[in-house]
Amino acid sequence: MDKALERPMRSITSLFAAFAVLLGGALTPAIAAEEAPTPPAQDWSFDGVFGTFDRAASQRGLQVYLEVCSLCHALDYVAYRNLTALGFTEAEVEAIAQRYSVTDGPDDSGDMFERPGLPQDRFVAPFANEQAARAANNNAYPPDLSLMVEARAGGADYLYGLLTGYVEAPDDVELSAGMSYNEYFPGHQIAMPNMLGDGAVQYTDGTEATTQQMAWDVTNFLAWTSEPNLEDRLNTGRGVIIYLLIFAGLLYAVKRKIWAKVH
Repeated sequence: MDKALERPMRSITSLFAAFAVLLGGALTPAIAAEEAPTPPAQDWSFDGVFGTFDRAASQRGLQVYLEVCSLCHALDYVAYRNLTALGFTEAEVEAIAQRYSVTDGPDDSGDMFERPGLPQDRFVAPFANEQAARAANNNAYPPDLSLMVEARAGGADYLYGLLTGYVEAPDDVELSAGMSYNEYFPGHQIAMPNMLGDGAVQYTDGTEATTQQMAWDVTNFLAWTSEPNLEDRLNTGRGVIIYLLIFAGLLYAVKRKIWAKVH
């Protein structure tokens, strides 16, 4: 090969090789994600143009979160006062907030202090920082759940499938230490154990707390935390569509009136 062309060709070859490595790295998560089957689609009340949140299920879901999920998972983007949108009274919201201690300050002496939670506070996180969370969970970091339904492909269907997808590992699968087998989790091995065994909570409204029921309720609750303005957005969208239809009808009527005598 001509020496004048040898160096450019090597550069081009190197570029193609680097591109291949990058492409392979980009495809790896997608391939891993395909290892788990797609969870069955569920009939959610908040789906569709006329979607709305199931308040009763969401309130039970809050109970599941507070008694089970909040032991590991934070809800950093939600304030206690937001719960009034789910039908809780201000007194009920205040009572929920006061269960928790909040670090506040500094006071007049420059010191931080602890006080009961207030409705305007955001949900108190279970751990002070990521390192503390990892230390308590075998180095696994429990993700914040505020936007979980929107953050995961498959949304509510995936979350419900994950929570109900714990099964015994097949004989040919060797689980790593501290891992559980989940048929809907990519790779099937998940650090979070099954926390929603039957009877994990005792519902205040008397509903039987089966695994499926708790998974359904907490998914409804987390769908609301992920998009609390969904109902307002859909109402606005429907109003805009109705307005445009009426406006289009008026324009058509005016057009026919103006051009009625034109041949």
